[in-house]
Amino acid sequence: MDERAERAETGERAAEHGGAGGTLDRRAELSEFLRTRRARLKPEDVGLPDFGRHRRVPGLRREELAQLAGVSVAYYTRLEQGNGRNVSAEVLDAIARALRLNDAEHAHLTHLAKPKQHKKKQAARTEQVRGALGQLLDTMDGVPAYITGRRSDILVWNRMAAAVFGDWSELAPQERNWARLVFLRPEYRDLFVEWDQKAYDMVSFLRMDAGCHPDDPRLAALVGELSVKSEDFRRLWATHDVKEKSYGVKRLMHPLVGELALNFESFRLTDGTEQTLITYSAEPGSPSAEALRLLASWGTDATRVGQDSTTPRT
Repeated sequence: MDERAERAETGERAAEHGGAGGTLDRRAELSEFLRTRRARLKPEDVGLPDFGRHRRVPGLRREELAQLAGVSVAYYTRLEQGNGRNVSAEVLDAIARALRLNDAEHAHLTHLAKPKQHKKKQAARTEQVRGALGQLLDTMDGVPAYITGRRSDILVWNRMAAAVFGDWSELAPQERNWARLVFLRPEYRDLFVEWDQKAYDMVSFLRMDAGCHPDDPRLAALVGELSVKSEDFRRLWATHDVKEKSYGVKRLMHPLVGELALNFESFRLTDGTEQTLITYSAEPGSPSAEALRLLASWGTDATRVGQDSTTPRT
């Protein structure tokens, strides 16, 4: 089957992102995820001979993938068409190995093919953060920290996070969302030195969330809005890449103190809320550490001063 035929087979479902009050199409998500993972592999990547014939589809053919996974072509075809009903964990593991999925991708495939049942009321419920966690953030002087929930909503933060990233208390609650900030607010495109990587990460996090909660109407509405308003988001969403929040270095260009290089760590809370604590720190004695100390002395006033500044300091 050529690429045009395969896309015609699943394209209509894959184009549906959902809308206000709707949900994401889990079958289309499963179909497109498998197709895009298969498309990135070449025969030589997995030890198959490539006879040099013209290949009408990018990457592996379905029959090649089925051969690698040890399943029939008809079975794999049904799965890639979005029909993951009654698929076993062993088959999913074999397909994940054949596709060379990483841990996050393997988990995403499992969520899509064997979804857990969630109460729809839970998806619409406003998330709450335990009071003790808010108190913990307040004690973290000099350490920008915040807690995110589902859909990368920003739930609570300390004054150092406001000094570095902006005073989110001035935003309406529905606007306190990292995807909205990254794709819809120009000042965040200026703030992140490596904005392209930040944008990719945000979409990958949302994709992971969508696999776990395809019936979340708020997530579907967010994806629909961003797809309409941001070409960058549409392009990245179409890749079907997934990623877990982890750790690394984030480079920022702060409007007041100039460039910051901050180490970030993500701590998934174990209380069943699916919330994540994210902290930032600078190498001791570095210019970034001095800049954080300066921002700490100003607190949230740093945001207002920065908004009035037209030239970053270095």
